Amino acid sequence: MQNLMDKAALKKWQDKFCDATNVYAYCLDADGKPLTEMSGKDVETEQIRQAISKEMFRSIYKRVTVDGLEEQAVERTAVPNLCLAALSISLRGKAVAVWIVCGIFTDADEEDGEYQNPSFENFSYEVTEKEFYHVLDLLRDTVYTLLENRNLMLDAEAESRRSRYSEYEMSASLKRNEAIADVVQLLESDDAIETIMTDVLRILGSYLNVSTAVLCRIHKDGKLMDIAAEWCNQGVVSKFDKTKDLPCTEALRTDKVIVLSSDAMLDEIQRERLQIFEAKALVIIPLIINGAVNLYGCFGECEKDRQWMIEEVKFLNDTTKILQSIITKRIQKNSLASSYASLETILDNVGSAIYVRDMQTGEVLFANRSLRNNLSKEVKNKTLGNLFERDLIDGNRRGKQEIYHEERERWYDLYYTYITWVDGRPVTLFAIYDITEKKVYQKKIEQQAYTDFLTGLYNRLCCERDLARYIDEAKKEGTRGALLYLDLDDFKHINDGLGHQYGDTLLKSISHSLQRVEEIENSCYRVGGDEFIIIIPPQHYERFEQIITDIKQIFAKPWFLKDADYYCTMSMGIVDFPDERESVHELIKKADISMYEAKKLGKNCTAVYSDKIDSSSNRRLDMEKSMRDAATSGYKEFEVYFQPIIDIQLPGTPCTGAEALIRWNSAELGFVTPAEFIPLAEYLGLINPIGNHVLKEACIYCKQWNDNGYPNYKVNVNLSVVQLLQADIVDIVSHTLKSTGINPRNLTLEVTESLAINDMERMKSILAKIKTLGVRIALDDFGTGYSSLSHIREIPFDVIKVDQSFVKDLAGDAYSQSFIRMVAELADAIDVAICVEGIETKEQYKVLEGMKVRLVQGYYFDKPMEKAEFEKKYIKVTE
Repeated sequence: MQNLMDKAALKKWQDKFCDATNVYAYCLDADGKPLTEMSGKDVETEQIRQAISKEMFRSIYKRVTVDGLEEQAVERTAVPNLCLAALSISLRGKAVAVWIVCGIFTDADEEDGEYQNPSFENFSYEVTEKEFYHVLDLLRDTVYTLLENRNLMLDAEAESRRSRYSEYEMSASLKRNEAIADVVQLLESDDAIETIMTDVLRILGSYLNVSTAVLCRIHKDGKLMDIAAEWCNQGVVSKFDKTKDLPCTEALRTDKVIVLSSDAMLDEIQRERLQIFEAKALVIIPLIINGAVNLYGCFGECEKDRQWMIEEVKFLNDTTKILQSIITKRIQKNSLASSYASLETILDNVGSAIYVRDMQTGEVLFANRSLRNNLSKEVKNKTLGNLFERDLIDGNRRGKQEIYHEERERWYDLYYTYITWVDGRPVTLFAIYDITEKKVYQKKIEQQAYTDFLTGLYNRLCCERDLARYIDEAKKEGTRGALLYLDLDDFKHINDGLGHQYGDTLLKSISHSLQRVEEIENSCYRVGGDEFIIIIPPQHYERFEQIITDIKQIFAKPWFLKDADYYCTMSMGIVDFPDERESVHELIKKADISMYEAKKLGKNCTAVYSDKIDSSSNRRLDMEKSMRDAATSGYKEFEVYFQPIIDIQLPGTPCTGAEALIRWNSAELGFVTPAEFIPLAEYLGLINPIGNHVLKEACIYCKQWNDNGYPNYKVNVNLSVVQLLQADIVDIVSHTLKSTGINPRNLTLEVTESLAINDMERMKSILAKIKTLGVRIALDDFGTGYSSLSHIREIPFDVIKVDQSFVKDLAGDAYSQSFIRMVAELADAIDVAICVEGIETKEQYKVLEGMKVRLVQGYYFDKPMEKAEFEKKYIKVTE
């Protein structure tokens, strides 16, 4: 619009428009000052000005500017075939320009009315009355298109300031508007329609940087089509060997915009559409010409994958509408499709409910279709005033109010203004917008901002807000409150073992139970996956002990999940408030420290915050920070140690491989024992990536040993329950085998029984898939579970590792000796290897000589050692 508002450019465009449409016109700004002079021959424009009084010009100008209700006004003059019109152009509800248009009718009825002057004859510009209205619509639609895109740009700029859009976004918006402006300028072009269509395709295709843009014209029979215009990007060759009578299937015929991105799931018809243009991504936009669709704009990307953006589709839709107007104009000889017949027709088609009331008699003069359809009862009973007008402020000529209709349970925005009706009477126009969905959405957004979507409890954001309020309240009143931090014990095992749907069910059940505890109904918060915060408000602090007891009782009972009872305990950290200068985040941190202390005490217990806990927690916090730093740096601090596995049945008891064991050599903390850092890794959710790192490192080293003279050396890697239940564990193992090149038979994955795993079918399925990769499976810590024998029968293990608890008293305990002998016999019978762990003395080793035990581990042979030390002793790699 900025270019149009330049007076010289505007006058040039106006002259071309008038010459093309056979009308006389000039433009005024919002204050009524002329921006241009009337287009046409000077002699003819002077005659028109003499025939129309200045008062008539001012009157029609006011009709479309003062009240803001009329955008277009048309009046007859004292000359029978001279018609005067005014067209208001608005931006954001404010008039920015008004076009005054005069038409000399060739089909005027001089007998229709009393005229003071004879008709004008032999003027350069003459039109029929119907053509005159079409010209007004063309003028309005053309300028409106520019204004709409100006609005889009302004909205984009405002949204950019709110959302801190990038410079790239703003640049794209500017280029988009420049492209639209280039298309709009073609409205004035006198070139052949084929040339204009090609130019439009070039502008759109270049902006979108697509491979090709095509206009297809479908024959009436729908079986053939013509290429009306085509543009191909640089280096792209046309997909069509001819432009006439090409085959066309029903897949192309549509009255809707079709958007097909490369990553979309496509049905047969959509794939056929892509095939027609040999495209990987495609947008098809139908053009309505004379009320029917037989022309389609098709924009395709043939060279690479593409996902269409909403802005791109909207851009195409807007610009093709301009092309549609250009084509329609040419087909209908400079006429647009239709125009509004009357003020009632306009009001019937606006997007709001409207009624008009006589200010003197109170009579409702007009109610549009939307009002009659949506508020029929109120119209019939004449109760519109009681609902919408009871709180109007006397004397205000215009205003806005929000109305709630209690009976309908609907919200409305009411806009009212004083205007002059078509018959000259002063009236009040009421425009009503149903904003119920907006109000519901706002309420939903507010609820989502402070509510956990799964459990319905308040979330961390709400917790921090409420806690700040309770702290201030306690400080002012000199009272105390308490903050409880709860974390479910081993919840991940239930979540992974039973499935996330049962984990979610458990979380919701726990949440509902917490909300039923008296005095904390409105102060329970879910702040993490399985973490909860409970605030005991100062006014209920005297019931502190009872509240703690009630919470503990919740977790003393089993939860019914998947047709069985499951126990889920919790660890709770407790801290009182307020303390001087203690912030919300510091208080939550102290409660979290206390909760972790409860975890360290064995879980299923509570810990109250103290300075002693705080000092010991510094170690844990340092560990957490160091572990996260180690994770971001590629887990290089986690070293793999190796303990040799000895074959005692072969002469010289040679080493056959090693078990890989993880050690953490922290850059900040030094060596940290597995007993310290593995529970923390599980708590932080890092056990899986750490375990995957150990698996890869162990396979790399074993492959090196295999390639350097020890082809049968095997490496054993422990697979935790958490790792085993990863959805992609099979893919992880498979990828590790391929990336390291290790022989799958030289990798043994050790898994342990776990009473937390109730879904044995899932474990069997996962282990079976791993075995199909060629990897060996070892049952670790055998003898400590309750169903080991059944597991051996159900899962085809390759190795059974007897737990070291049976080896401690092996030299003098008959039960231990019998147990190992029995397991060895069983393993031999089912062709499974047996490995005995924990051999630390010569006496223990000698007991095994008479049994069918082949593999052993223990300090008697060697402790776990670094890779270099292990290789120096057992590999002897030559340089």
